[in-house]
Amino acid sequence: MPKKENINQERFTKNLIDNTNKLLTSNDGVPIHDNNNTLKAGSRGPSLMQDHLFLDKLMHFDRERIPERVVHARGSAAHGYFEATADVSAYTKADFLKKGKTTPLFLRFSTVAGFKGSTDLARDVRGFSIKFYTQEGNYDFVGNNIPVFFIQDAMNFPDLVHAVKPEPNNEMPQAASAHDTFWDFISLMPEAAHMSMWVMSDRAIPRSLRMLEGFGVHTFKFVNEQGKGTFVKFHWKPKLGAHAVAWNEAQKISGFDADFHRRDLWEAIENGDFPQWDLAVQLIPEEDELKYSFDILDPTKIIPEELVPLQIIGTMTLNKNPENFFAETEQAAFDPGRLVPGIDFSDDPLLQGRVFSYLDTQNYRLGGPNFHELPINRPINGKHNNQKDGFAKSDIPTGNVSYFPNSIASGCPYHAMLNGEKGFESHEQPIKEKKVRRRSDSFADHFTQARLFFKSQTAAEQNHIINAFSFELSKIKSEQIRLRELAILNQIDVKLAEQVGKNLGLVPPKELDELTLTFARQNHPNYPIKPKKPEVEKSEALSMVVKAGEGTIATRKVAFLIDEGVSLASMKKLEDALKAEGATAVYIASHVGTVNSKEGQTIAVQHSYLTDVSVCFDAFYTPDGDSVQELENNPDYLQFVNEGFRHCKALAFAKGAEKLMNKSFITKDEAVIVEGQDRWVEEFIKAMKQHRLWTREQARKVPS
Repeated sequence: MPKKENINQERFTKNLIDNTNKLLTSNDGVPIHDNNNTLKAGSRGPSLMQDHLFLDKLMHFDRERIPERVVHARGSAAHGYFEATADVSAYTKADFLKKGKTTPLFLRFSTVAGFKGSTDLARDVRGFSIKFYTQEGNYDFVGNNIPVFFIQDAMNFPDLVHAVKPEPNNEMPQAASAHDTFWDFISLMPEAAHMSMWVMSDRAIPRSLRMLEGFGVHTFKFVNEQGKGTFVKFHWKPKLGAHAVAWNEAQKISGFDADFHRRDLWEAIENGDFPQWDLAVQLIPEEDELKYSFDILDPTKIIPEELVPLQIIGTMTLNKNPENFFAETEQAAFDPGRLVPGIDFSDDPLLQGRVFSYLDTQNYRLGGPNFHELPINRPINGKHNNQKDGFAKSDIPTGNVSYFPNSIASGCPYHAMLNGEKGFESHEQPIKEKKVRRRSDSFADHFTQARLFFKSQTAAEQNHIINAFSFELSKIKSEQIRLRELAILNQIDVKLAEQVGKNLGLVPPKELDELTLTFARQNHPNYPIKPKKPEVEKSEALSMVVKAGEGTIATRKVAFLIDEGVSLASMKKLEDALKAEGATAVYIASHVGTVNSKEGQTIAVQHSYLTDVSVCFDAFYTPDGDSVQELENNPDYLQFVNEGFRHCKALAFAKGAEKLMNKSFITKDEAVIVEGQDRWVEEFIKAMKQHRLWTREQARKVPS
């Protein structure tokens, strides 16, 4: 008789599945002809609910984690309100967008790839999702801080997430895309080229959640009272500007304070520094749907602002932190299918799939179909229907009617149309197409806008992208995957490919890998298809640096590096000027508690060189006084200023304190300000408004 452990081993062995040389099938063993495209009414038409292969794939994917979100698990949130400031009634009948209307809301920021306990500063896309509690029901804006996405069709969404998540054999790495499975997938998907450029840029390592741009990603529709539709793209512009940290800095912040973004948002709201964003839209008449060199339904494309300018239509303010993280932030359920009258879907195939996937996910994650009864998800105008039962029911419906139509309950709740009222109506559009599982050839240009993004960056930003690709691809074990991705980069920009290739010791192939072409031709049989001439070849709006100096330093933290005997007089002038700009001076000394000033007064200190680090501050000032002698021999102080200089931040030294630079590797430049030069306070604030002096990287030949 076999030993018991052998029996168990045999039983386990029978369950092992080896996919080598196997035909792709559904969970029922049915061979799959096309695993890249949802079933649509025409190649540019809406996705069809009868696509059983897509539903089976997404329903399995939506149930792969218990109970944490599969994606966007790491979140931070706040309550606030939206005030509509422009008349857009010619385009939409949405009640909450009527000029002068104020609507309460709840916004959740998130990272995409990491688990709930991962760091805030991972290189990643940031979720930007808002639940508007309107008088016509809840409207969910479910977006990101990047305006495009990796894939064009929702059929590939589970594959993308599986690829970027920790590898299934060893559960590594956490919250990172720098590994084989992610780049294996990306290098076989040319459509991901544009999004990859954004994620390898500084957009993926933001300075603060309060400094994120938000995008709807997809093209939606506005619908007015007459039923006329207008295509619309949504943009959220932060009043504080869009800013990032340096890559070296991001790694250190992750170690010193993994909750850096969460803490920053919470403390700003607690301090009354309420974050604000302007809502802007790009409006495209229906008759212009096919006007451009790109397809406006393609979620891997933007509409350059030079073609369709932004129109600001309102302002959002976050003014209240959650009372309970689990009850609010964790249980908030966002679904792009939560629409209100006046807003509708386009036929974007990724958006069409999300409408099913998000609702299915929330039903599963929150224990059933009544998640909308949780306080954070409950509409403010009430809900009335005949759905009485199901898991986690908290409402207590009365009466004996649970169907429609009925006469026993006098036909209630009634259809809006039966009483002459208006409810949600889908925008009417003609559809006369063949039922196909195919992708429109208008989606086949994968590199033009990736090139637009790269060429729109400053030299420093381009260098950061090169460094990011070099770092990520260096973590890959497979040289073949590296070469495939280098071939894709070569289609975007030769300089980009050559520099990354040089850092990897490889020569970038000129042509796409044959395997990449094979997969691309499954979507477009005639791929590659010659792209149309782009209308725009460079766009200032795509750079975070070009107009950085036009912004504000409100809520920025300036480290005042002090010690025993510091001069209060030396501190006052700059501190008053920073306060007038809305920035904050934070005292840091060799110990917490109190420090005695040169003038004999006591200064309260809550931060020390042992408990705080330079990467958590935006700029640095060293005042004069007897403290200079103390700091001269303090290695922790020198670490602070040296690292701040390396990360290209602004530094100022009082007259008498400038000699401390001799102990450091700091050299004078336009963001190192010394008291005594003309208008030194104004020059320091000007340097802070630039956010970083990125040219310092090149001068020192050290990446920050």
